Amino acid sequence: GMNPFCLLLYVFVCVSSESRGQVTVTQPGAVSSALGGSVTIRCKTSQDVGMDWYLQKPGEAPKHLIYHATNRQSGVSDRFGGSRSGTDFTLTISTVQAEDAGVYYCQQDYTKEHHSVCCHIFCSFRLTLLKCKNII
Repeated sequence: GMNPFCLLLYVFVCVSSESRGQVTVTQPGAVSSALGGSVTIRCKTSQDVGMDWYLQKPGEAPKHLIYHATNRQSGVSDRFGGSRSGTDFTLTISTVQAEDAGVYYCQQDYTKEHHSVCCHIFCSFRLTLLKCKNII
């Protein structure tokens, strides 16, 4: 039969500091899902800031998916949803498709809100579809 596909999420942690004090964004753990399943990506900030989510596919510019934590950009599939609880932010991808592979970024919008050009924080999450071999 067909080999299953495995969807792997690679996790990175990023830190940036800014003149008003340090804001840290972290994402613990890793997530996996089969095609057609769902994936949840979490970002946590150290201060009460907003969050934007982006997806960058190979050879393309980053695409803005979610702004102000929960609002989908025009033209973005409703399979993508953003939510927040305090300083915890979540991006959920439902009915995962092969085309969803790429690098996902969460970016705090603290610096944008304060009209500062300094020190945006980016966290990246590489979502890779791998063909898994059956172990006999």
